[in-house]
Amino acid sequence: MPFREGELVFLEDSSGKRVWLNISFEMMKVKSLGAIDGSRFKELEEGDKFTIAGHEYTVFRPGVLDLMSSLDRGTQIITPKDAATILMHCDVKAGSKVIEVGAGSGAFTTALLSAVAPTGQVLTLEFKEENAQRALRNVSRVGLDKYWSYQIGDARDMQADADWMADALTMDMPDPWLALSNLEKHLRSGGRLCAYVPNMNQAESIVNALREHGYANVYALENLQRGLEVHSGGVRPSFEMLGHTGYLIFARKTR
Repeated sequence: MPFREGELVFLEDSSGKRVWLNISFEMMKVKSLGAIDGSRFKELEEGDKFTIAGHEYTVFRPGVLDLMSSLDRGTQIITPKDAATILMHCDVKAGSKVIEVGAGSGAFTTALLSAVAPTGQVLTLEFKEENAQRALRNVSRVGLDKYWSYQIGDARDMQADADWMADALTMDMPDPWLALSNLEKHLRSGGRLCAYVPNMNQAESIVNALREHGYANVYALENLQRGLEVHSGGVRPSFEMLGHTGYLIFARKTR
């Protein structure tokens, strides 16, 4: 499929280094590359190779994983391994309505918006305007902001939009059990909840609170991810791995 003017893409060289740009079909300045003739993109499609100043690049459209790894960060993000698990266990799909507590840098917001588009919506409740503005910049890069809204306040006692009834509620905050009574009225019966916390005592507190509130299918898990070193002489597990990032607690609301 031909590229569109204004579309966000990245150029990748043989070492894996990436240069991000929004396509213009005129002369444009690109950070680290200088001025290039954008009209060349009219003849290119995704996966094509071309040369700039003697260096060969391949042009790609970004996927969700690429967007999450390249955004402007201000806080620790929910990693792709955890984000994918949350999306699957919370059954987030096109048309879903999701309330997210904690925008952070907008990495998980990006994953949510990509999943619910083009007919769903995400409402983010964020404590700091600074975080919300950073998330807005990040989700706007590829036009996902049209499916997003946010409110500033403390999730433990703020008044979320009364018209919002969500299919899923995700909570990235240190004490989600304190916000449960305030927010669960915005989660439909049968809706799914996920709390993301870094410590075991926090996981225990939210699990106990969910059980006390009558939620079903309450369970907790942790994702550990290890790569493989693949060489012509053999294959072995990597000595490094993406270990503990957070505990994921899931549940479904009952009547």
